Amino acid sequence: MSLAGKTLFVTGASRGIGLAIALRAARDGANVAIAAKTAEPHPKLEGTIYTAAEEIERAGGKALPLVVDVRDEASVQAAVEQTVQRFGGLDICVNNASAIQLTGTLQTDMKRYDLMHQINARGTYVTSRACIPHLKRSANPHVLMLSPPLDMSPRWFGTHVAYTMAKFGMSMCVLGMAEEFRADGIAFNAVWPRTGIATAAIKNALAGEEGMRRCRTPEIMADAAYAIFNKDSRSFTGQFLIDDSFLHAEGERDFDKYRVDPREPLMPDFFVPESDPPPPGVSLAPVGAA
Repeated sequence: MSLAGKTLFVTGASRGIGLAIALRAARDGANVAIAAKTAEPHPKLEGTIYTAAEEIERAGGKALPLVVDVRDEASVQAAVEQTVQRFGGLDICVNNASAIQLTGTLQTDMKRYDLMHQINARGTYVTSRACIPHLKRSANPHVLMLSPPLDMSPRWFGTHVAYTMAKFGMSMCVLGMAEEFRADGIAFNAVWPRTGIATAAIKNALAGEEGMRRCRTPEIMADAAYAIFNKDSRSFTGQFLIDDSFLHAEGERDFDKYRVDPREPLMPDFFVPESDPPPPGVSLAPVGAA
């Protein structure tokens, strides 16, 4: 398994899960285009495309920081073209950029509704569409969405229908594009975390510092993504994966290493189907709890 010499285009890669995926690939000597909006330091958000590029280079990869707004088709198209010109091709597209607001219908104004749909569903479609012509020329092309299984349970819609629609829009891209481009050998898959992941979204928008302690680190998603990218794209496509279940099937057994604080119970994430329980030996309770 190696991504040496492979080129990744990762949206939202200046921090969090996107950066973790980029760094895991960089350790193999991969090329990474960091497609994100943050060029200047943000008072509440760590990292910029330039600090991410420095980390990727230190990890052993080659980085191309690009200011990209996934809502802007021209911005995405130009960034993809720059990536191909710089590195000679494109092998992997990661649709990680996302916006979240967990509010009901009357509490979600249309500006926020539009933002979530423009970044999540439309941004994924635009980015994938821009990458596909180049991916067709790759030996083992992959497109990965950071989006959930398409579980049509009312409980996922009733409390935040706008956000659910936007995230499921990303997953519908997986469902449709995996079939549309099957003959071209391009894999389209989704991976989703069983638990909260320690990112700025958890800290600033959902659960604060206390919630962060009940999360796993972004590295679990990075390890899952890495294993996906090393699969044969012609045979491994159209999959909706939960991070720890997939990694367990790949041979991973130590999931405690991903806990931010082993003394805290893990926070379950949304959208995990009841039909996909934790893998054997994995508990959401504190480490050592009966």
